[in-house]
Amino acid sequence: MSDHDLEHDHEHDLSDAGFETRAIHAGYRPDPTTGAVIPPIYATSTYAQDGVGGLRNGYEYSRSANPTRTALESTLAALEGGAHGFAFASGLAAEDTLIRALCRPGDHVVLPNDAYGGTFRLFDKVARNWGLEHSPAPVTDVDAVRAAIRPGATKLVWLETPTNPLLSVGDIEAIAAVAHEVGARLVVDNTFASSYLQQPLSLGADIVVHSTTKYAGGHSDVVGGALVVDDAELAEAIGFHQNSIGGVAGPFDSWLVLRGLKTLALRMERHSDNAERVAAFLLEHPAVSEVIYPGLPEHPGHAVAAKQMRRFGGMVSFRVAGGEEQALAVCAGTRVFTLGESLGGVESLIEHPGRMTHASVAGTELEVPADLVRLSVGIESIDDLLADLDRSLG
Repeated sequence: MSDHDLEHDHEHDLSDAGFETRAIHAGYRPDPTTGAVIPPIYATSTYAQDGVGGLRNGYEYSRSANPTRTALESTLAALEGGAHGFAFASGLAAEDTLIRALCRPGDHVVLPNDAYGGTFRLFDKVARNWGLEHSPAPVTDVDAVRAAIRPGATKLVWLETPTNPLLSVGDIEAIAAVAHEVGARLVVDNTFASSYLQQPLSLGADIVVHSTTKYAGGHSDVVGGALVVDDAELAEAIGFHQNSIGGVAGPFDSWLVLRGLKTLALRMERHSDNAERVAAFLLEHPAVSEVIYPGLPEHPGHAVAAKQMRRFGGMVSFRVAGGEEQALAVCAGTRVFTLGESLGGVESLIEHPGRMTHASVAGTELEVPADLVRLSVGIESIDDLLADLDRSLG
């Protein structure tokens, strides 16, 4: 929870409440003056002080803290089971702030060998110039992660689970133990699973990162990011750098993510329902050579996913028998699935990772197969989604 907790939060302990209740009520209570049940959008840059240094509830300037952002940060922390939440202008702004807060030139980070292209670009093209080294390792192989660690130099082990776009599943508890053996911290990008489906802090992670653009916001109308931690020392370092760097979420963006979080549980159930049906359909289609979905028993990470996730999420990747040319044609041929980057919105999206979201890893160890198609399965009628894919696959 933010250091700038709203006064009424202290009277409203929801730590034992269910996820859906926390998503709706944590972080904000009805306004004591008007009774408004939704947080206002505090479109202000500065705040009147009661004498020099006499701040009202800690607010002085909206880069440092804003009441709408405080409500979002408190809610994010509550949903992840952490004590401190931080909201940013994008997922990459959150990641960059974390790197600067916890790493120094000469340090080292272990990355997934199929990490999100933007994360890889941040480490490979930006942080490396600052003197931060990185090594890739498959998240599915705990021994490989251990071997990639440089004792004394590795400060972070970075985990996506499921990964983007190959949907590999890492054992959070096991990898946390490996990181902690050498004094490194485990960062888990929980974007694909969402707070509803997976709780990394309870499994030993030190830091959770989100692109709140995706399932948290859920409506493809906002860009944002978040970090959640439970440790006070970590929170102090992140909070200092959040304020010093300034890549914060604005009040209207914070309000949009807050609105999205209220229906996160409902949406994730429908995303998961639809994705399971899509995966089963693709598995039987002759034009498809491989279906990648953690909910399938044949997925190599299925058992781990079943252990640490509530359900298996809305992301499905598949490879086509006709190679890259067919993959591009499938992406261009859908009508209900929109061809576009990003994910996690109520509408279904289709994309070609090799040419789109993961173009930045072309020619590296993280390069993705050219025949790969990634789906963000939305909450539309499943019959319409299946018919659309069937028509596009030919």
